[in-house]
Formats: sequence, structure tokens, C-alpha cells
Amino acid sequence: MQKSIPSLSFRHLGFLLIWSLLILNSCKDDDTKLVPPTEENVYLKESTSITTLTKEQIIQKAGTLGGLASAYVKNGVRVYKITYKTKNTDGAEITASGALVLPVVTGPVSMISVQHGTITNKNEAPSLFQDGTEGASFGSLFGSMGYIIAYPDYIGYGASDNLPHPYEHAASLASASLDMIRACKEFLRGQTEVKWDEKLYIAGYSEGGYATMALQKKIEEEAASEFNLRASSCGAGAYDKTAFMKYIINSPTQGISSYNSLYLWVLLTYDRIYKLNKPSTYYFTDKYASQIAKNGVNVAINESFSNILNDSFKRQLNDGTDKGFIDAIADNDVYNWKPKTPTRLYHGDADQLVFFFNSQNAYNAMQKLGATNVELFKYPTGTHSSTVLFFLTGTQDFFANIQ
Repeated sequence: MQKSIPSLSFRHLGFLLIWSLLILNSCKDDDTKLVPPTEENVYLKESTSITTLTKEQIIQKAGTLGGLASAYVKNGVRVYKITYKTKNTDGAEITASGALVLPVVTGPVSMISVQHGTITNKNEAPSLFQDGTEGASFGSLFGSMGYIIAYPDYIGYGASDNLPHPYEHAASLASASLDMIRACKEFLRGQTEVKWDEKLYIAGYSEGGYATMALQKKIEEEAASEFNLRASSCGAGAYDKTAFMKYIINSPTQGISSYNSLYLWVLLTYDRIYKLNKPSTYYFTDKYASQIAKNGVNVAINESFSNILNDSFKRQLNDGTDKGFIDAIADNDVYNWKPKTPTRLYHGDADQLVFFFNSQNAYNAMQKLGATNVELFKYPTGTHSSTVLFFLTGTQDFFANIQ
């Protein structure tokens, strides 16, 4: 079912985004180690207490919205950094990390794995739980509503920040997120603070939306017997990489430098991971080739991304000659499959960073394959940033009504 949501929808929950962006001060206790469980762990390596917030502190953080927030903030939270085993893009075993938020409750609760959006500053990794970051804000918010929150850093952040982040690489985003959930399962098995009811929900926006779709596909195809996956909420992800590539090489885009750096990041990531090893002069015009070779994504590009690409490179993509790059792009398509889990796609139709057709194409493909539990929520005039509110409130309502 495809829905178009007017801008006033979910207004009664609008405080959630405002509240979540407030700075969450915390008392750190980084040296406290938990006693390991008696059963041997396969994924979990170490767990460290980060911070604790009481229900009263959380409501106080909401300021003038405290009275309204009190209706939703049910409990305090305890936060841990966990490290775990996963594999890098080359198959080598590495140590990754993430934040695990436990609600202070007495009864069994469900888990949400939240895949974070694009971050360019390694200090924003969820496991660092820095004030005002996505991990600290949203992790505390949803944890205070009575959920266990698993927040993977991904490869390239936290414990693995010595490695390059495989930006928009479906396989490693999915595996790092899945192994984080597995490590959380082992952690929960070895403690008595909170009881998990075994229900799992997954959500993410932007890169997190893409990572969530990749994670959902991996769980359903490879790990369905391990987890009771109940619902998936994906916001503004670049699911159809092939269509995205064709669009940005052939169509004028906004010429916004921050957007272009992300498109460039994807291109350079795929060149590296798939060992294409093309010189910058193969991809880029003389105006930018040497700058990109020297500075990577840290190049200011204030014109349409299509203008910085060599005509020969664009021609080989359009006529199918550059099979290596075309195959690398296609390997990261995550839209053309049939989900079994109830799934929602959220996207603004005026998104100029991750274009709306990504969600539309995913919805159409899934419907064509016979999926009956996928919904597309389109927000008229919604941009990449303005649609976050609708995604958050919609996700909260979605998960609360899926048992």
C-alpha cells in the first residue's frame, strides 16, 4: 500500500524529534567491566558501562516539553559499549563496536536495532555516546520508551576507526549490524538487568535506511531461525544504486558540495572494495582529478556531480562497457527482492540528496514480486532533513502496533 502523508500527520508526537536533539549530559564510568557470562561467546568480546540516565533526568532534559514527554518516557536507561567480532570487506576478522541501551524495567521488552545515518566525524560513533549525537539522542529516547536499543558503529568507527568506512556497501553494513545483534544477544544472556522477549525490530534513516534494508534482507535470507524479526522501518535510503548511478551521471544535480562529497565517497569506496583500482583521471575531469587523488572526498565540488566525471567514463557506463564498475554498483542494489517481514518505506518526494525514486522503485519491485506487507509513505515536499520527523514518529507508531 502506498500512502501520501500530509504535513500535519503525527503532530501529536512531534516533540520526539525536538527532544531527541537536546544534549544528553551523562556521568561516564568507562572503567567498569561486566562479569562475562558462563557460556562461551562467539561474537561478544567485551562490554563496558558508559552512562546511566534516570527517568526523571530524561524528562528534565526535555525542558518545557517535560509534561508532554512524561507520557512517553517510561523509564531510565543504562548504556554500554560492546565490542564484537565481525569481518571486514576483505573477509578478515576484525573487532567492531556499538552502543547497547538497556531500559530500566522489570518486565520483558523488545529490541530495536538502529542503523545510524551518515556520519563524517568519528566522534559521532554511537559507542562513544557523545552529547547531541544521533546515537545518544535517539538511543536514549527509544530506550526510555521501553526498548533495548542496539546501535552498531559499523566498520570504520569506534573500535575499528583505524579502517576506512565502507560507505554504502551493502554486504558489510548488513554483516556488521547483524553481528552486533548477535553480540547483544550474548550480552543479554549473561546478565539479569533486563529480559529480552526475543522480538526484534530494525530501523534507520539515510545511510541507516539503506543499511536497514540490507540487514533485513540478510536476516530473512540467512538468519531467519536466529531472530524473531517483527518489523522493519527504512527511511530515505539509496536502495536502487543502479538507477541512482544512471541518474547522477546523466542529469544535473543541485551542485551542493556536501551532497557531492557523499556521491564521491560512494564511488571511491566501490573502486577500493571491488579492487577496480582506476586512477582518478579515469573517473574525473582534469579540473578535479588531481585534487581528488590527493584529498579524496575532502574536495569542494560546487557544481552538478555529472560535470566532474569524464565523458569517456560516463559513456562506458551508459553503453555497458565498464562492466567492473557496473557490476560493483549492481552488487549493492537492495531493492529488488520480496520481504517477508512487515516493512515500511519513508521518503520525502522533494529529497535532493537521496532521490525519492529509490523508495518508489523498491516498493514497485517488491509489489511485483508478490510482497503484501510493504508500505510506502511519501511525504509531499519533504526534503532529506525535513522528513526525519515523519520517519521517527511513523516508526514509533509502527513498532508500537506490531506485536
